[in-house]
Amino acid sequence: MSANPAPPAQEGTAATPPPPTDTPRDETPAGALAFILRNQSFTVIVVALLGALALGAILIRYQGVSPWYAYQTIFHEALFTSGGLARTLTKTSPLILTGLAVVLPLRVGLFNIGGQGQFVLAAAAAGWAGYATRGSGFLALIIGLVVGLLVGAMWASIAALLKTTRGVHEVITTIMLNNIALGIIWWMVTPGGPAAYKNTSQIPMTGPIDDAARMPTIAGLPVAFLVSVALALVCGWMLKKTTLGFQFDTVGKNKFAAGYAGIGISKVILLAMAFAGALAGLAGAMEVHGVMHHFEPAIGGTLGFDGITIALLARSNPVWTIPAAFLVGILRTGAAGLQFATGIAPEIVDLLLAITLLLVSIPVLGKWIFRSRADKVEAAATSWGN
Repeated sequence: MSANPAPPAQEGTAATPPPPTDTPRDETPAGALAFILRNQSFTVIVVALLGALALGAILIRYQGVSPWYAYQTIFHEALFTSGGLARTLTKTSPLILTGLAVVLPLRVGLFNIGGQGQFVLAAAAAGWAGYATRGSGFLALIIGLVVGLLVGAMWASIAALLKTTRGVHEVITTIMLNNIALGIIWWMVTPGGPAAYKNTSQIPMTGPIDDAARMPTIAGLPVAFLVSVALALVCGWMLKKTTLGFQFDTVGKNKFAAGYAGIGISKVILLAMAFAGALAGLAGAMEVHGVMHHFEPAIGGTLGFDGITIALLARSNPVWTIPAAFLVGILRTGAAGLQFATGIAPEIVDLLLAITLLLVSIPVLGKWIFRSRADKVEAAATSWGN
């Protein structure tokens, strides 16, 4: 017996609608917007650099020079002329360290603007020590580097101690210490000062260090550059893989929570500033032993302040200070060639870096301001009883 066939559907009868589904709509941004949202740090850097180059191009064109030719000249002089790359790497070395001197305190929530003072004071001490120990050969180099490192750490620790014991903001103290350091180094090298050296040029300076105490090169690469890169990698490893690095980040993100967790906030602040000063001081010592071979007040230039631009370009990442410092090194090295080729003053590079610093710091400052307000509210509302 066969089964009865299903009755045919009547004409005009509406088909049964499919059951409703609760599948949510995908509201994730797609395309370029999604990439920007996923890579906000990288996007800020690119926008800042492009904005600085665009504004700089307008000013260069105003002086009657092709912006494309000007930028091409900078990169050609810094990378492709004879000895250009070596000069660029030499300038990059202290920039990496002064960038790290800003990055480490930033990870703890501090803003070290005192890299310039730490750099020049340590350089003066290293130049004095290098001259005082002449005749010691390679040992004079080691002494000079150690002295520079210790003096830089000591000078930065003053701001840390004032911060932890008296609550004085580090921006104020580091700016003041920059001016004090400038006065000390001029006192040291002017006639009658303890480190003054008489010379035919009448430039205030320390005595020259021996050839054996100068930093060498390896395969055309300055040893100072290799040391700086290694220290950037070590700092990156320390922040990611060690307990101390975890404490740095915890204090930087929420010092109140860090205090509840038993982390010594004062100790972390002191260590961060001491490490920062040591790095800036080492940069000054290597500049004396690797480039100038004596100390004079003009040795610092703007290296300490360039570290702020580098740290913000690197988004407080120690490893990223390497390419950021290399870029600034290219601009600094190519500036002199730009003046000879086009007649444009090399200060155009200072302007480019200043615009870059302004553009890249806007989101950072905004985040810092709002986070500071949120921390105050949280500190007032948070307790173990809540």
